[in-house]
Amino acid sequence: MKKLCISKNLKDNIITYGIVILAYIIVQIMVSTGNMSSLMQGLLVPLCVYVILAVSLNLTVGILGELSLGHAGFMCVGAFTGAFFSKCMEDVITIGLLRFILAILIGGISAAVIGFLIGMPVLRLKGDYLAIVTLAFGEIIKNIVNVLYIGKDSNGLHISMKDSLSLGLEPDGQVIINGAQGITGTPKDSTFTIGVILIIITLIIVLNLIHSRDGRAIMAIRDNLIAAESIGINITKYKLMAFSISASLAGIAGVLYSHNLNSLMATPKNFGYNMSIMILVFVVLGGIGNIRGSIIAAVVLTLLPELLRGLSNYRMLIYAIVLIVMMLFNWSPKLVELRKRFSPRRLINRTREVQ
Repeated sequence: MKKLCISKNLKDNIITYGIVILAYIIVQIMVSTGNMSSLMQGLLVPLCVYVILAVSLNLTVGILGELSLGHAGFMCVGAFTGAFFSKCMEDVITIGLLRFILAILIGGISAAVIGFLIGMPVLRLKGDYLAIVTLAFGEIIKNIVNVLYIGKDSNGLHISMKDSLSLGLEPDGQVIINGAQGITGTPKDSTFTIGVILIIITLIIVLNLIHSRDGRAIMAIRDNLIAAESIGINITKYKLMAFSISASLAGIAGVLYSHNLNSLMATPKNFGYNMSIMILVFVVLGGIGNIRGSIIAAVVLTLLPELLRGLSNYRMLIYAIVLIVMMLFNWSPKLVELRKRFSPRRLINRTREVQ
């Protein structure tokens, strides 16, 4: 029985990796043959960012079972720490790929540390209270970045929360983070290939965690916290583990996002409440706890508004209808039962029984 379970998990994981690799190959063929518009090519890196964010949030919402609305805050931490490092080291580390890898590591670690610090008090809350606190955290991070001024000269780094003049920089000094104007001139090191590699790394981390002993402990906490605690599972440890890993992956997505822009600003559109809700929509529509579904939902909902752009005023109407249909398809009890009845695996079993 255990061998069958392991082989089924391995098969599902291979299918998930295969879908990502196949999609990458198809996109590369379309780009090389000129069958993809420049507008769609510009969406490839953001698409990878949203997939990583959806998968990482599903770890908190679907696997841990806690509702977090501050995922954009962790993305913001990763984006600004990664961009800050790249901007400071642009003249020191001239190899772009090496600098970008280090920025990814720094962004991921920074977001994980913030996630750990936030998680210690926050994860004691439940339900709506946890959602409200994480939402407030995301807004706090965004607003702190908007009033932060950091410059660099021969004397080192200068930090202020007033304005750029109060930094007291020398004539040859450079303002790196300029308050609400954010960071400009970040090296554009993000590519679709790197984005796909980061998606695969994210999937390896999340899927291996889910199917590990720690993952089973996390899901036990989700299913019944009291029962899990009664058999000796360390609730705080596993909650913090899942929350920190999810935050770290969101930070990595933020680094990928920041290195795809010439100017990075902590606006509500980029890192605010709407971004957190959009990531949550990917998770819910794809299926809570369904990693492959999160990937598909992120891709479909990111590309759909652009594919419908030619329909002008009807574009958002069709988008809303698709959202409703997807929600019904995933969560309506009768449709769920119908999908199970006509699933390929059940049809194959029926065919075998007939024979």
